[in-house]
Amino acid sequence: MAKQDYYEVLGVGKNASAAEIKKAYRKMAIKYHPDKNPDDKSAEEKFKVAAEAYEVLSNADKKARYDQFGHQAFEGAGGFGGGSMNMDDIFSQFGDIFGSAFGGGGGFGGFGGQRQRTVRGSNLRIRVKLSLEEIANGVEKKIKVKRKKHAKGVTYKTCGTCNGTGQVMRVTNTILGRMQTASPCNACGGSGQIIDHRPANADANGFVVEEETVSIKIPAGVEDGMQLKVSGKGNAAPGNGISGDLLVAISEETHPKLQREGDNLHYDLYVSLPDAILGSSVEIDTVTGKVRLKIEAGVQSGKILRLRGKGIPNINGYNKGDLLVHINVWTPKTLNKEQKSFFEKMRENEHFVPKPEQSDKSFFEKVKDMFS
Repeated sequence: MAKQDYYEVLGVGKNASAAEIKKAYRKMAIKYHPDKNPDDKSAEEKFKVAAEAYEVLSNADKKARYDQFGHQAFEGAGGFGGGSMNMDDIFSQFGDIFGSAFGGGGGFGGFGGQRQRTVRGSNLRIRVKLSLEEIANGVEKKIKVKRKKHAKGVTYKTCGTCNGTGQVMRVTNTILGRMQTASPCNACGGSGQIIDHRPANADANGFVVEEETVSIKIPAGVEDGMQLKVSGKGNAAPGNGISGDLLVAISEETHPKLQREGDNLHYDLYVSLPDAILGSSVEIDTVTGKVRLKIEAGVQSGKILRLRGKGIPNINGYNKGDLLVHINVWTPKTLNKEQKSFFEKMRENEHFVPKPEQSDKSFFEKVKDMFS
């Protein structure tokens, strides 16, 4: 089932400001909050989708990538992106949105009281280098990552200071009346749990650093600088908290013969003077293997041959780019006496006098064709 457009989910336009997006999300969150709609699976799903949309549209970098690539910018097998948020994700990340309407980082004032605060582990960031062929075809990478995990034998118990909520409530008398505020518990760091038994090899939070091989499925069409997310593969959180994410930054390696421009590829093909005059057949590299290309007799330097569908797949899955082959006729710089004599005789030959035809486009027309 196709995902609904994030702008439509929040009921805002693509030009909406950050304040308008935040206001729209807050309205949706209050309307579909599970404490206000108990046992209503439809409302809970809408609550999750709204949070997912806000996670992307409230972040300038994610919003820019979503505007350019749509949902595909964050998706792909392996847990990428802005999908499948659970309730702990939502309440731990977006408690500030609810403000005073939601008590204690998630509990809806007047609809169910205080909800336990969930702590997230820190994210990990890695950079993955991809060849142009891997970008064109998609690839699965197995990366070794050192991440914090719970040590074997570590146990936690409920924090006695906050009674497991992760927050301490304070009541202050003001001129306007009594004001209740919540702040993270200093005893447990907001996790609601403290260490009961810590193994000798564990740190103060009960963690050990272990190396783990993570499988990352990268969809075809990604671009240099794009960031993908593997959920739950970051550092662990204390107690029953949620592990952070593994953020994967894409780095595109330089290809020795092909240059990328969006979904299109460019290839500079150098043709000898005899081959340009007589015609030839050459084999060139593409991201899907080698192809044979026919060079017609009398080809002119600067001619562009377009191989449809031989470029990079669009990340949204719409189509494939093209491979643009730029013909460059190679003029020899040194000639022997016999060769020089031949070309001296050809100076005045009618076949060697430039006679551009209507089909021989100007440089500007060729550039225009490249982007058509």
